[in-house]
Amino acid sequence: MTTDLSTFVKDVKSVRARTPLRLSFGGGGTDVSPYADEFGGCVISATATLYIYATLTPCAEPGLHVRSLDYDSIIHYREEKDFDYNGQMDLAKGVFRRFGAHKLRDRGFELYVHGDAPPGSGLGSSSTFTVTLIGLFRELMGVALTPYGMAELAYDIERNEIGIKGGRQDQYAAAFGGFNFIEFLGQENVVTPLRLSPFLVQELEYSLLLCYTKSVRESQNLIKAQISNFEAKNVSAIDAMHQIKALALDLKRALMLGDLNRFGELLHEGWVQKKMTANGITTPFVDELYDAARQAGAVGGKLLGAGGGGYLLLYVPFHSRHKVTKTLNEVGGQVLEFRFEPNGVQTWRVYE
Repeated sequence: MTTDLSTFVKDVKSVRARTPLRLSFGGGGTDVSPYADEFGGCVISATATLYIYATLTPCAEPGLHVRSLDYDSIIHYREEKDFDYNGQMDLAKGVFRRFGAHKLRDRGFELYVHGDAPPGSGLGSSSTFTVTLIGLFRELMGVALTPYGMAELAYDIERNEIGIKGGRQDQYAAAFGGFNFIEFLGQENVVTPLRLSPFLVQELEYSLLLCYTKSVRESQNLIKAQISNFEAKNVSAIDAMHQIKALALDLKRALMLGDLNRFGELLHEGWVQKKMTANGITTPFVDELYDAARQAGAVGGKLLGAGGGGYLLLYVPFHSRHKVTKTLNEVGGQVLEFRFEPNGVQTWRVYE
């Protein structure tokens, strides 16, 4: 995946990409090996109007210079050794290598990145970041990559090349966007977009609350614990995974039938099962938030992502929405507004 960027340098001011973060309703964890390899997994999710952004622009200084606008920091890549994997911006390095960008050190490029949620938020920000950069270079170099191709490339970079533990759902959610039921059948991954009526999407938006727990978590430890439980043949943990997979199918059915109250109940059932898959899935503060929300009128909900912190998603009937919002903020959470985003990664060029 290499190209001569002289045309870009002469004619294009910058290339931009934005990719939505995902809200996972059910099935999370069944997309992680070795469970997904042995039993197959499935998830149901949707993307929200929260994004990861990236901009690539030429500059006068040779090398690749990655600027994080969120953290007001910059990392310079000028020599071959700068692209070695060392735990610092490895995802960016992986994408650079796949597209041959690491060989363009004699030219000068600046990559600006920022996001609407921090790493460890449970919204799939790491994989969404990878897909965003892949989309950026796909646009820049005119590479023919389908959403499946982008998702599979992101997974290969993250899991196989860099060795980051994790599942398969985030890459597909970011590349495709919208509401999807995603099945993981051995080496085959199948994305089925869900065609929901506009009024149902609007009603679901009105019925869901997204609450930031003001803490992030280290998903790698939770995923390793889940894998260890599976490899140790922990019967209760494996049975919980089976239940989570079955609940993903039930969530899909409830959503397609427009039975949103049942959808909320299933979120709660899934959260109960999720907490049985490994220690550390929840925390005392998360339990306090969740219990307070339920007492105030929420039907059900779950932590997004592997667990341990990040964002709490809650299904709340309209007549309890304001009471639950007030309760969550009083307990110490932070309720955020969002809408559903129907598109996956989007890219465009800026000319001058």
